Amino acid sequence: MKIVGVIHSLGVGGMEQVMSLLLNDFCEKENVKVDLILIGRDRDIAFPLSNAITVHKPPFEFNNRYRNYHTFKTLLFLRKKVKELQPDTILGFGEIWNNLLLLSLSGLDYPVYISDRSQPDKNLGKLHNFLRNKLYPRAAGFIAQTTYAADNARKNKWNNNIRVIGNPIRITSPQENESRKNIILSVGRLISTKHFDDLIRMFSKMNIPDWKLIIIGGNAKNQDQLSQLKQLVKDLDIEDRVELTGKISNVGEYYQQASLFAFTSSSEGFPNVVGEALSNRLPVVAYDCVAGPADLVSDNENGFLVKTHDHADFMKKLGLLVDNASLRNSFANNTVEKIKQFSKEEISKKYFNFITEK
Repeated sequence: MKIVGVIHSLGVGGMEQVMSLLLNDFCEKENVKVDLILIGRDRDIAFPLSNAITVHKPPFEFNNRYRNYHTFKTLLFLRKKVKELQPDTILGFGEIWNNLLLLSLSGLDYPVYISDRSQPDKNLGKLHNFLRNKLYPRAAGFIAQTTYAADNARKNKWNNNIRVIGNPIRITSPQENESRKNIILSVGRLISTKHFDDLIRMFSKMNIPDWKLIIIGGNAKNQDQLSQLKQLVKDLDIEDRVELTGKISNVGEYYQQASLFAFTSSSEGFPNVVGEALSNRLPVVAYDCVAGPADLVSDNENGFLVKTHDHADFMKKLGLLVDNASLRNSFANNTVEKIKQFSKEEISKKYFNFITEK
């Protein structure tokens, strides 16, 4: 059995991490050979990759000044490389990259399984929206990260063979609740769609002086959110109760110390940080955004789902958990069972079974 993974790069990012985890697991299986083809501009590798995996890259640098020419060269390289490798199955990640993958293999009889990794109803622009509508039905299967993403794919008639498989979540051995501190934690890239400014304002309006809000994450997408959020905290005069850590490597320590997790994103592909919070026995209060929180948070069981941008209800639900330790403990006890289905082993098995089915 030969499996080929296709992605733009293995640089730092959610879908890149998932691809590396899956391929590393696949190559440990008996009689399975794994190859990886990187077709993006940078083609970085930031995640550990087994020595058993052979990596293939175009033998030229992608020059954005000659974008169309180098895109065409990439398509030719990809087609030639796949014909050379003769895979039994191909796994592609990323909506624009999936278009290029399917386009490059037009007329060839290789089973290609694809997965979009961003917001399900994201507008890709006229060209790539057109290509997705024309090319996705040719794929052997479509992997959706959430039930919403699957419903969206069916509505758009992208494919007839659709499977919902979430992201692998790190399963941890969390601290018992007695050792936790009065900390509300939030984690994510500092970009506008995470709405950390709203979270800070809501926290400032709540009468909970013995609680602290900690937000972990660094700037992204050329948005200088960190300095803006620090100024907001200063303007609200809550510098002693709100901590903005920036990008750090020891996030796990904060998950272990906190008592609650707040999630105010309005747009997701799959909210990994919500899964990580639940894995650490943290009750979650989350916007019920597109898409993903509803696949992880069972309302009134291990957290609360709140209509996106309903600040009053968000503060109310957060306040219920702040004021009621018994409710926090009850929700915390319901987090672990829910998250078991997202273990690396379970997710990898689901992917492998789907892309190798006959």
